[in-house]
Amino acid sequence: MIQSLLIANRGEIACRIIRTARAMGIRTIAVYSDADAKALHVREADEAVHIGPSTAAQSYLLGEKIIAAARQTGAEAIHPGYGFLSENADFAQAVQEAGIIWVGPNPDSIRAMGLKDAAKELMQAAGVPVTPGYLGADQSIDRLEKEAELIGYPVLIKAVAGGGGKGMRKVDTAQQFSESLESCKREAKASFGNDRVLLEKWINSPRHIEVQIFGDSHGNIVHLFERDCSLQRRHQKVIEEAPAPGMDTATREDLCNAAIRAAKAVNYVGAGTVEFIADASQGLQADRIWFMEMNTRLQVEHPVTEQITGVDLAEWQLRVASGEELPLKQDEIAIGAHAIEARLYAEDPEKGFLPSTGCLDHMVIPNSHGVPARLELAVEQGDHVSPFYDPMIAKIITSAPTRAEAIESLHQICSNIEIYPVKTNAGFLSRLLASPEFADGQITTGFIGANQDDLTDLTGLRQDIKQDAAASILAHEIGRPPKIDAPAREPSFRDGSNGTHSMQIGRQIYGLRINQEKRLSVAAAIDGGPIEILDQASDWPERQVSNIKLADGIVVFSKGEAFRVKQRVDASTQAAASDGAILAPMPGKVIALGVEQGDLVKAGQQLLVMEAMKMEHALTAPFDGKVAQLSASIGAQVQVDALLVQIEPVEDETPST
Repeated sequence: MIQSLLIANRGEIACRIIRTARAMGIRTIAVYSDADAKALHVREADEAVHIGPSTAAQSYLLGEKIIAAARQTGAEAIHPGYGFLSENADFAQAVQEAGIIWVGPNPDSIRAMGLKDAAKELMQAAGVPVTPGYLGADQSIDRLEKEAELIGYPVLIKAVAGGGGKGMRKVDTAQQFSESLESCKREAKASFGNDRVLLEKWINSPRHIEVQIFGDSHGNIVHLFERDCSLQRRHQKVIEEAPAPGMDTATREDLCNAAIRAAKAVNYVGAGTVEFIADASQGLQADRIWFMEMNTRLQVEHPVTEQITGVDLAEWQLRVASGEELPLKQDEIAIGAHAIEARLYAEDPEKGFLPSTGCLDHMVIPNSHGVPARLELAVEQGDHVSPFYDPMIAKIITSAPTRAEAIESLHQICSNIEIYPVKTNAGFLSRLLASPEFADGQITTGFIGANQDDLTDLTGLRQDIKQDAAASILAHEIGRPPKIDAPAREPSFRDGSNGTHSMQIGRQIYGLRINQEKRLSVAAAIDGGPIEILDQASDWPERQVSNIKLADGIVVFSKGEAFRVKQRVDASTQAAASDGAILAPMPGKVIALGVEQGDLVKAGQQLLVMEAMKMEHALTAPFDGKVAQLSASIGAQVQVDALLVQIEPVEDETPST
């Protein structure tokens, strides 16, 4: 058995491997960049080695530094995790040539599956069904256009060396083909150094189904059933589950046997995933499921397979790398539950899923109904989300006897996540899990794209939150309501009525009243108009919402979202200045300014442009008004929520054009 292990990765996968290795009595060594000097995986490992600057290209992607760290610490083996160098055949070979155990498949197996066209040809020869398409070496535009016509539109252009959705284009008509091809080839060349493409028939109701396989060096290969990873955004998986909804026994057997044939075709050793695309327009049928590619590593979503089978795949990896046979035979592996995984990311769905970086000042991921979920954490409260790497915070996995129970548990957890000030996709995940289509198992890979506007619209929830925020802030001001046998406190209201306290949020005045029955009501007055009772005589416990108090207001957590509300107690009924506060959506650099202080602007007019994480983000005026304050300057580095521009409404003035 391996005695010491270097993990050539970071984040939640490094932490997950460290836990299994420690349980097996294996000494663990972490590697880290400048940005990760205090990271969770560094804290959890027995030893850690610094390997370079913050960018992955100068640290985690430099194989020679990884091998040097292994030699320095006497590590007997290297586990690559996933991403970074995990599917780099040259690195795997260099590790073996250095006399270090490689915890992964043979380099030749990685190479065989590295290019999509060659892999598909190999699978065809092995009797594995592949998606109808063109895999030929002739890459001339004339040949590709003719092949697309023969396949029939719509078709999918895919880079042979691609991954993560890069170098991929759907083409609906022959007129779009040439432009789409050039775009695809440019992106593939820039991302992978290889602009060769293949063509596939576009599947109209696609589901992404994959099979977990495992082999050892003694010729044994087993499958651990399938996962459904259809809930995707831009070809990136969001929620995964096992087993696949609607999969009958006969179709499962055919699919898993095809995955075994694929693994045997490359003499596979270790953990791997054979990915298939299914045409679900008539349900899952064996003759409408085709091979896409094989991932020669552990997958991000491997915990759902572990939860339904009771197998520790990382332990199996270490045992197989040590020369042992697989711990179980095929007939000893069974499905014992249903499991679902959600990927919790530091990103802002309302702003196009822009990554969100910074310190996790407040972070709570609860259990559901007292049933503990499996958490694969990349960070903890107080840690920083770095702009240099994938912004994953955690993977959350629930398992239960039924799919409905697993969904409900995960939905409850995501709905009650509290994270601030970093933005997350927790609320987005909650809404996905609550969708009727997901409950019915009718999700295809295009579901999020088709419903993204609805899934990211928080207009209604934001209005509800203002009322809760008002009650919560005012509760901090006046304290808990008195006991029944104690006299009620009667703070004064601006209009002179008794038992009410007030504040302003935006253009709306809120009042909280404790009546003679010691019950609460929340009232609102818009633009100085009459008070309207919004929530009459509700009990105090029902008015309390999960929140944290800030010096200038409150953060209210609801349905996975975090809303910061600034406090203006006893304010006038004029529009609050915060209505027009243009705040930095994330840390970044101001690269362009379109206004000066005192300028009149129109709603939607571009005020400035920020650059963050190699992306540009334009900030615009929320309404017609005047630039009352300009705090931004070209070249300035700003932090998230920094005030950049203040717009104030004006009367009897016409915005400039």
